[in-house]
Amino acid sequence: MVVLQNALTIDVEDYFHVAALAESIGVDEWTSRECRVEKNTRDLLELFDKKGVKGTFFVLGWVAERYPHIVTEIHQAGHEVASHGYSHQLVYSQTPEVFREETAKSKDILENIIQQPVEGYRAASYSITAKSKWALDILCDLGFKWDSSIFPVRHDRYGMPNTPEDPYLLQAPNGKQIVEFPLTTCPIGKYRLPIAGGGYFRLFPYWLTRWGLGRVNRLGRSFIFYLHPWEIDPKQPRVKASMLSTFRHYNNLDVCFSRLEALLDDFSFTTVSDVLRSQSIDSAPVAV
Repeated sequence: MVVLQNALTIDVEDYFHVAALAESIGVDEWTSRECRVEKNTRDLLELFDKKGVKGTFFVLGWVAERYPHIVTEIHQAGHEVASHGYSHQLVYSQTPEVFREETAKSKDILENIIQQPVEGYRAASYSITAKSKWALDILCDLGFKWDSSIFPVRHDRYGMPNTPEDPYLLQAPNGKQIVEFPLTTCPIGKYRLPIAGGGYFRLFPYWLTRWGLGRVNRLGRSFIFYLHPWEIDPKQPRVKASMLSTFRHYNNLDVCFSRLEALLDDFSFTTVSDVLRSQSIDSAPVAV
């Protein structure tokens, strides 16, 4: 029996970068906040080394600029380095000009640190949506080979429902092409259950995550899983926010690390690029 390889991904950002807390923490406050991304990322690196797995780390440019040694440690441990943009702003809240400038800046920072091309990108909060498809043109222009920013669900912050569920060749509005590895959903009848990680991993009971991801594999599909370093850090500073944002951000932080250990034992993982190389992606591009 062939064991499917799945993509393990980490969005390297700190707790004060997240969109759910943006109303409580302004960008101008970031430098005054306690930084916890170094320790949390190292804890993940140690766990992955212990389990013998490799993954893809989408590093925020703001983090890479201030803590380049973290990027070096990720790279030297044999993991893939990809871009998470620079300032973790929602793409559809930026102008194309600002997005281009920030994305190019982040790519340059990472490539200067690892001395290798950075081929993958993921938008903050999966914010490439119908309102910001122009960002795909810019990713192609900047030389990215693949993207993982489209969540094929309906959500208040993100989502492009009715787009493909598996990796596909995407045709950007300007006609150029880029490979898209969408965030994983589990089909339940006509419903797509978001099961790719992050808040869903913490909010759903582990048995549901294991069942859902297992179902994806049983259907012959590789899934993509994501997590943030702050999600394994129950001791992070508490920030006053709305009830919904507080629930989304803080719920089950204390069990996330142990769940991640179980997940690494239950499934087989590697980098995004390794999974894509193993896929037979239809050569007919899909316009989203």
